[in-house]
Amino acid sequence: MKLVEQWGEIEAGLPEDWRNVDLSLMIAEDERADRTALVLASLTPGRTGSWFRFAVRHDQEPVRVLRRLDDEGIRGLLDAVSTQSRAPAATREPVREERVHPLTAQWDELTGGLPPDWSDIYGEVELRSSDFLQRGALLLSPVNPAHYGGPTTLRFRVAQTSGYGAAPGMARRCLERLDEEHITGALRFLRVLSATSHVSTQGPVWREAGRSV
Repeated sequence: MKLVEQWGEIEAGLPEDWRNVDLSLMIAEDERADRTALVLASLTPGRTGSWFRFAVRHDQEPVRVLRRLDDEGIRGLLDAVSTQSRAPAATREPVREERVHPLTAQWDELTGGLPPDWSDIYGEVELRSSDFLQRGALLLSPVNPAHYGGPTTLRFRVAQTSGYGAAPGMARRCLERLDEEHITGALRFLRVLSATSHVSTQGPVWREAGRSV
């Protein structure tokens, strides 16, 4: 069955009030995985080998992307991993501004206090609820988050000039995506280095609990 047809069956089985659906895609031929990643780029998928995971909002239309894969003869199995529904208006808790500090604001405050020549950051986001973990990890996938340091904690690296780690602009954009979906938490910089010079390495190596990070 073509991927567009698989999506049609998945969409038909979603609740009427669905808001987001997390999808997984397993490609049949491993050698087509790189091309698949390129076609799926607009959906910002996470990837492990030939297995992809990405989210689709209710106002998005993934058919165009899936049809491109079908047209190129890329075969695979599309499956719905989880679904989020819109909360009824009567039960929606009002946002309290004094309790919600956007993650992008926290990023701007923390980076604003760094010296101009900072080069590497090892940071973490501690999400306020375990309900946010799966979706938060997906939205942060471009910065390669690691579930480490706590039950709702995701850690990542940022490199300002070169070496291993996401670019600062990408890191801030990922936090902005969390803000857009009202995923809240606390942002911390655990390690910061300035003016590092990489010799035969992709960047500094830190060790946490006996392992390299």
